Amino acid sequence: MTKYLALLRGINVGGNNIIKMVDLKACFEKMGFTDVKTYIQSGNVIFKSDTKDLNQLTQTIEKTLSEQFNYNSVVVVITHQQLNKVVEEIPTNFGTDKDNYRYDVLFIKTPLKATEIIADIPQHNEVDKAYSGTHAIYFTRLIEKTNRSYLSKLIQLPIYKNITVRNWNTTSKLHQLMNN
Repeated sequence: MTKYLALLRGINVGGNNIIKMVDLKACFEKMGFTDVKTYIQSGNVIFKSDTKDLNQLTQTIEKTLSEQFNYNSVVVVITHQQLNKVVEEIPTNFGTDKDNYRYDVLFIKTPLKATEIIADIPQHNEVDKAYSGTHAIYFTRLIEKTNRSYLSKLIQLPIYKNITVRNWNTTSKLHQLMNN
């Protein structure tokens, strides 16, 4: 069995698409996945499956969640190995100066690749810096100028439908949980 991480986009944000984690866990178990665990309310699900095809797995999860919870589900699914690679490839000093910077990881739906869409990620010269990895884009924002960051403009772009964002703390914790 392969260990996966499903990253749901747009649930439990601003009072929209409210899903209780106990219900989300039960839904994943009903789909036949094993060792299902959720982490915080933003829709992070660790599970195991015999399915090897990421596109098929993603489509099955999105269809089931959309039907079960009555919303347009967007999910990025990555393997344990892919999350390991995301953590291994962090840029130098990424996540180290939390007093001055915010650190986010942009996870991209397969079959898209981070290297293919990095040019589409808006960056404010004095505030933002984006780095491409194999399975994710790393995004740094200067805290004192966060209100000038272009990260919020990402929502307006067509590419956004293929991305979900997690902060570095959440990404690190998910990595730790998957390694246990």
